[in-house]
Amino acid sequence: MYSDYVCPFCYLGRQSLDSYRERREDDLGIDWRPFDLRSGKRGPDGEIDRSVEDGKDEGYFEQVRENVARLKAEYGAEGMLALEETPEVDSFDAQVASLFVRETRPDRWEAFDEAILEALWLEGRDIGDPEVLAGIGREVGLDGRALRDAIDDEDHRERLRERFGAAERRGITGVPTFVYGDHAARGAVPPEHLARLVEGE
Repeated sequence: MYSDYVCPFCYLGRQSLDSYRERREDDLGIDWRPFDLRSGKRGPDGEIDRSVEDGKDEGYFEQVRENVARLKAEYGAEGMLALEETPEVDSFDAQVASLFVRETRPDRWEAFDEAILEALWLEGRDIGDPEVLAGIGREVGLDGRALRDAIDDEDHRERLRERFGAAERRGITGVPTFVYGDHAARGAVPPEHLARLVEGE
């Protein structure tokens, strides 16, 4: 699953994926791959230039709001905050932290991943703040100081940039994108669609 924490459809796609996994008899793990929705606006020092034109006008965002509202009802995610209630944050540090946990504590990664999504989309917390991320880590049994150090470590940050590049080279252009074998599905597709993707029916 390619995703970015600041994408509302990634949160909704996760709800769909969890629903599908609950219906399965066999376990289905998640191989998370990071994606940078802000890449076109991210400067050389990591800063976000919000003045960069990306072709997304008010009509686009109105369509996004309508789609989010529809999927919230469809996937039972009524507790999800409206887009205007959610802080506009950069997910880079959150993804650094997530990659660090994925590599060092894979047994706690899924809990951490879910906690970051819930912190932003259910609680409206600033997941761009390293201290918030350290606190989220502690809530799921991780070492907050180790997370804080990893976020500041340039080697970890560079590894995340490499993962972003790998996603681009694979042709991933948006999230969420679910990949299984040689097939892929993009968007917060319903559980039935994920079943067809995985089971080939």
